[in-house]
Formats: sequence, structure tokens, C-alpha cells
Amino acid sequence: MAAIIHQTDKRSGITYAYESISYWDKEKKQSRAKRKLIGRVDINGNIVPTDGRGRKDKKIESKPSIDKPNTTRSFYGATYLLDAIGEKLGLTKDLKHCFKDSYKQILSTAYYLILEDNAPLYRFEKWSSLHKHPYDKNISSQRSSELFASITEESKVKFFKQWSRHKQQDEFWAYDTTSISSYSEQLKQIQYGHNKESDPLAQLNLAIVFGEKSNLPFYYRKLSGNIPDSKTLTHLLADLKQLDFEKLKLVLDRGFYSKDNINELFEKHLKFIVSTRMSLSFIQSNLENIYDNFCSYEYYLPQYELYAHTVSTIWKYKKYRPYKKDTITKEKRVYLHYYYNIEKAAHDEKVFDNKLIEYKNEILSQKTVKEHQSFYDKYFIIKKTPKKISVEVKLDEVAIVKKTYGFFVLLSNEKMDATKALQLYRNKDVVEKAFGNLKDRLSMRRLLVSSEQSLDGKLFVEFIALIYLSYIKKQMQTKNLYKQYTLQSLLDKIDVIEYFEYPNTKPRVGEILEKQKDIFKAMGVEIPR
Repeated sequence: MAAIIHQTDKRSGITYAYESISYWDKEKKQSRAKRKLIGRVDINGNIVPTDGRGRKDKKIESKPSIDKPNTTRSFYGATYLLDAIGEKLGLTKDLKHCFKDSYKQILSTAYYLILEDNAPLYRFEKWSSLHKHPYDKNISSQRSSELFASITEESKVKFFKQWSRHKQQDEFWAYDTTSISSYSEQLKQIQYGHNKESDPLAQLNLAIVFGEKSNLPFYYRKLSGNIPDSKTLTHLLADLKQLDFEKLKLVLDRGFYSKDNINELFEKHLKFIVSTRMSLSFIQSNLENIYDNFCSYEYYLPQYELYAHTVSTIWKYKKYRPYKKDTITKEKRVYLHYYYNIEKAAHDEKVFDNKLIEYKNEILSQKTVKEHQSFYDKYFIIKKTPKKISVEVKLDEVAIVKKTYGFFVLLSNEKMDATKALQLYRNKDVVEKAFGNLKDRLSMRRLLVSSEQSLDGKLFVEFIALIYLSYIKKQMQTKNLYKQYTLQSLLDKIDVIEYFEYPNTKPRVGEILEKQKDIFKAMGVEIPR
């Protein structure tokens, strides 16, 4: 028995018609049904035949796609800005060199992701019909999937090598990772791990390298979701070597610190600044000599509201040589930059004291918590008798832990003062902001792709979009534009500038207001003419 079933695609709003044929399954001994796509349902309720895969049959007169005719009136201002930024940075030239056949599609997709905040790709057709953009044609969902699949590892490596040439001289690179959750169970690198946003889903980790002066991203790599930060540095350095990145200077967060990582950075002759834990004996022993006079006025940094000292000391570098089966040891000069925040010290001490009181009461009331046992053992002397429980605080242990409250430390192997080291380290927040841009503005908070090829290609296009966003945000900050605009309102302000095309006539740009001209000037590009 055959029946016609209508089903609506929630994303596109298109209703499709299927022929459903019932039959008896002898093996499973139950009624089953086969479905066959026979067409889409038009506004009059008629079924327009298809070839069975959602595309119109070649024999049927197809409705033209929403690509621009010869006479057009398009929005132009925001896409012109992106065009001009791409030319200024050399980004368009690099993409053309590495993706000769598809660079315009990559650019248009990146433009769409930037200008249509958090919009899904299947809405590209409507945006394309209204805007002037590099490809100047519609990119359907199927075409975008094919575009992503065409972005090979070889072409990406070629691009990274080209793009790295724009790095500023003596620029530190900030390196950090973030977790991106996914609903997919098919992707190999989607794993359960430490999610930095406490999201219960499995995840993919994404690592990005950012220029400290330029505020631009230069490289990224995807990682399995269960790999800790400290394990990623070796592979990053190997990747950067393959990409011919030389004489690097890296700024690293505390999660990347390990003795092996520091030794490897020395081995590769790289400069670095890395945050470390105050609990390390190496850090605490070097603090002893300056601890008593740390808060003297001459060590105060008013711009940061911190006290700071720099200590020159020795790192005992070790390297295992497998071919000789021995370990060589050398002394390397390093600098420890200590910082102290009085307000944070007072806050941390108050929190710890409250914890001492709470946990002591748990013991006295005999309502101990299994997860707190290590704390009980470290900070309390517990005496029990048949009639009584007494709890005494280990004051020596408490004094040790409180001694480092309010402190943090940076380890570097390039000579500089504490102010410069802190400035370079805090500039790495460009990576945190970039992760925010990727997840919120560029729709990467949840991965919905279902194949490795689509994932790799989409990540690359998102990375290209991130370069544009990073440039615009830096210019907005430098020129104090955040007092007048948000990123979205700035793009909206210039997006309404029109572009006119007529047959046998030169294209013409519509009216440009003074405030719009000011935006282009602040972005460091020519006003469209």
C-alpha cells in the first residue's frame, strides 16, 4: 500500500513530499515502510518533482537561484570595509595564493559569519541577495559543505606559512586553548574532558596562537577534548617548526607549566613568559630573601595597584640523550617576577578562615564529608575520646599556606623588568577575547557538523573570520570607538551604504555620511568611492 506523506524541514521551511510504501518483513515478522522522496510542495499544494536528493530534476525547468542580475542595488559599506582590511593585511592575497579556485567563496562565507551575528549558514542565500560580496553568488548549504571539504591540510599549511610573514618583529605570541562542546558522537576528537565552561557535553579543544602587538591570530590547531594544556606544547612547537616559524617568543598560562615544557623551550632556544604555581618549592625558596620588605613603597606599581620584585636565578636544565642513554644538566639564567595584591591577600585569607571554621564544625558535629578528608588531615589535629571530640588547628600549616596569599609569579628567560613582563602577560587576554568571538559571534559554542572534513573546513573559515574581527576590535579600542558603538552597531552603521550596478555603466556608490567616513578613517582604510 502506498501513501503520500508531507514533511517540513524546520531549518529551511520547505515542505517535501514522500511516497511511503508498506510491506511485510518476513525476518522481523512485522510491517515496515519504505520512503522515497518525490518532490517539494509549492504554495498551491502541488508537488514539484525532484531527482530524489532534494535537487530539481535536470529535465524540469528550474527556478533561478537568487544570484544578482545585471542591474543591482546592494548593501556595500560593511563588505567594502572587510575587502579593504583584507587588502591592507595581505590576507586576501595570501588566500588567493593558497586557494585559487575557492578563495572568493571562503571570503564571502567569512564575511557572512562576521556580519550576520550568530546566523546559521543556510540563511546565506537571503544575505547574498542583498549584499555585494567577493563571490557575488549564492552558496547553498550543499555548496558550503563542499567548500569545507575542499580545504585540505596541505592548503592550510601553505596558508599558515604565508600568513606568518605578517608577524611583527620581536612580537610575543600568546598561546592558549579553549573547549568547544559538540552534540556529535561521530567525530574522533570529540571527547569528555575538563570543560572550561562546565558544559556537560563532550568536547573538542581548540588552541590558538595570537600576536601580542598585532592582536591578530596566526595559527590554530584542534585537539582531542581530553588532552590537558600541559601536554599540548610539545606538538605545538613541532607544528611551528614545520611551518618555518623561527625565533618565537611565547606567553603561556599556568596550565602549560611543567619542568619538561620549560626544558623543551630552552632546548628549542625560544624566549618565553609563563605563569607558575606559588606552591612550587623553587618559587617559594626564591621568595624568602625578598619577602620581609616586599611591600616597600619603591616596589609599588600604581598603574596595576600591585607590589612587584624581579629575582634573577638559575634553572637547572636537563635533557635526556637517547642515543647516548644519558642526561646532561646545564644552568640556565631565568627571571622570576613576583607580584603581590593586598586586597586579594585579605580576601583569600578571609575565605580560608571561613573554611577552617566550617570544616572544624563538621568534625565536632560528627558530620564529616568524605571529600574534605585531605583538608582535615592537613590542617587539624583531631583527638577523640569516648565522651568527647576535640579539634586543634595546625597553626604552622596554616601560616605556610597563608604566606603566599595575594602573590602570583611569572617565569621568563628574557631579561626585563616586572612591569614589562606583566604587561606582556596581560596582553594575552586577546586570546580569551578571541575565544569569546569564536563561540558567540561566530556560532562555535556548539558544533553541529557531522564529518571530520566539514569540521576542519569550517574551523578554517572561522579562523579567517576571526582575523577580520580581531583587526576591527583592535582599531575600535585604539580609536576609542567603544564609547560610541558596539561592534554590531558599528558594522550596521556602514552596512547601509549602497552599491549600484547598471548595464554599460560604471558602478556607483551611494551617499556616505560624515560619521560613516569617520569609521573608515578609524579603521585605517580608504573611504569607498
